[in-house]
Amino acid sequence: MSTFAEVEAIIQRGLQDTAPAIALAVSHRGTRIVEGAYGYLDPETRRQPINNNTLFDLASVTKLFTTTLFLWQVAAGKAAIDDPVINVVPEFGRYGTRPIEGGQNPHTLEREAPISSGSVDPATITFRHLLTHTSGLAPWRDLFIQLGPIPDPPQGYESSVNHQERLAKALDLIASFPFVSHPGERVNYSDLGLILLGAAVARLEGETETLDSTLHNMLGLLAVEVQYNPMKPAQCVPTEYDERWRKRRCQGEVHDENACALGGIAGHAGLFGRASDVADLAVEWLMALNGRRTYFPADLAREAIRHHGEYRGLGWVLRQPEGSSSGRFFSPRSFGHTGFTGTSLWVDPERELVVSLMTNRVYFGRDHDGILRFRPALHDAIAQWVDTL
Repeated sequence: MSTFAEVEAIIQRGLQDTAPAIALAVSHRGTRIVEGAYGYLDPETRRQPINNNTLFDLASVTKLFTTTLFLWQVAAGKAAIDDPVINVVPEFGRYGTRPIEGGQNPHTLEREAPISSGSVDPATITFRHLLTHTSGLAPWRDLFIQLGPIPDPPQGYESSVNHQERLAKALDLIASFPFVSHPGERVNYSDLGLILLGAAVARLEGETETLDSTLHNMLGLLAVEVQYNPMKPAQCVPTEYDERWRKRRCQGEVHDENACALGGIAGHAGLFGRASDVADLAVEWLMALNGRRTYFPADLAREAIRHHGEYRGLGWVLRQPEGSSSGRFFSPRSFGHTGFTGTSLWVDPERELVVSLMTNRVYFGRDHDGILRFRPALHDAIAQWVDTL
């Protein structure tokens, strides 16, 4: 048994050992029951408390928006889940069959040993492979080092680098990298795959479209205001001081180096938003699952949260038996996603419960791991509290 006071007590402890800024939005049966902001933009001086309009770097929660855009395009007949990726992004097959070799460690930048052998024809990679992270693509490569000079600090919306030029170079690099396994063989959670998917989403929308313009156009259906390259960087929660590359603290620019190098716009990371915006996306998914969204058919929404291997849906992570980041008390049908900066979205369809949790847990460094204890404890308390309502 839990009360909301216990939920807030966990948040207050989290401000001490997890992140200096925390925002929470909870929806239950279609109604927002919690929207709160805790902590400071400037934890050292504590002169700037955050509020419900403060923007957080969503990190990999961006992948859920990319997934949603693509599946809406599938529903509109613009593509099919099992289409080859090269049908839309032909340059992915530019260099033909490629060998299976090692990947690259995102922290040390060192090459990693291969986990399989042989070669892969990129023409066999489908959108389903990208969505389920079973494409065999490397999880990560240091695109940011190879794409050109470091972008200038953010000034508001316009990046100092040309996104389309950088994306073209990134796609060429991804097309040249070796694979790490055969398609469908195993899950390799891959940012490279979602960069490809983001490029495909923009092209399916039109020759002159970019991922940010496509997002803006399609989310016009919703009251959701996530954005790339936010107009007012100073109103965003700061993340890590980047010692390795930018030599500055990230505020209003994406923490992820590869997304930053792409001009702040990518399918795997780059979006900024409020806790309420992220919660609203999940509410739309629940409505689609219940057949109340004609532009997003229920059967497609159900396919997206079906088990596709190793607790993966289409873009979504499915709850594991031990609960993991969703905690112990969310139902077995729950689904969600986390972001490296300390963000997450979890949905319990049996309770019709949505929990959007935003933090900047990397403020004190990317190895700061208090979120691994904080997040499931918070989810447990929320689930127990909601059951008393």
